[in-house]
Amino acid sequence: MKRPAVQWTLAVVVTLASAVFQRMTGPTHPVRGRVDVGGAEVRLRLTRSHGGPGDQPIRIVAPDAAVTGTVAWRHFPTNEEWKALPMVRRGEALEAALPHQPPAGKLEYQVRLSRGGETAVFPARPAVTRFKGDVPLPLLLLHVAAMFAGMLLATAAGLRAVVPGGDPRRLAVWAAAVLTAGGFVLGPLVQKAAFGAYWTGIPFGWDLTDNKTLFAIAAWAAALVAMRGGAARARVAVAAAAVVTMVVFAIPHSVWGSQIDWSKVPRSESRP
Repeated sequence: MKRPAVQWTLAVVVTLASAVFQRMTGPTHPVRGRVDVGGAEVRLRLTRSHGGPGDQPIRIVAPDAAVTGTVAWRHFPTNEEWKALPMVRRGEALEAALPHQPPAGKLEYQVRLSRGGETAVFPARPAVTRFKGDVPLPLLLLHVAAMFAGMLLATAAGLRAVVPGGDPRRLAVWAAAVLTAGGFVLGPLVQKAAFGAYWTGIPFGWDLTDNKTLFAIAAWAAALVAMRGGAARARVAVAAAAVVTMVVFAIPHSVWGSQIDWSKVPRSESRP
């Protein structure tokens, strides 16, 4: 553990594990499963996010031509009546498209399959999808790279801090700088492109992605101030900031994210 190579290896493992966890647990991760309907097995993958113009495509591979389907949907969160979209068969697939919504607009939906008089619904609890604006890919990649590079540097600094005699101060400065660039510069640019606002966390709202970024960077700002008190104080402050960062990154991305309040939106602004 005292060797820098061991510290960096462990930091990489922790960062990669965090990236996988974020990907697999977030509310925009596709819903996957399978159903048996009339003796036919159908595997489904339903997306829960749609960026850019146009409707959100729904495609189910169902080779058995006797399988038909509809998509039931409504605005979320509302108690409005469900609407039904017939799925059109194209070769081995059944296809439909959820109507495009304004950025941060959400719909909930289910696929209802039929064959030989039997029906199956997936998922049992409707999937919720969120629409967003078209985020330029280079900007998105820079933001993601900066956040995980910051996580890597923060973890490495924390490990250096808990090693007897370790000096994490240089790594702490880099961690704070990279996280600030990713969270306070690139993050708001992505947020603006996707949802029309640069910042929706404290003090303007309760967007959890923005707020967890705020708490992480605040912890590193406190660590930088504490480092003026000498190496011993620096190790404690940096270790604490690293723990805060790990906790923040353990929160799934996009939880409590931007969301339209449909009660305040005229129906003419949403389709149909």
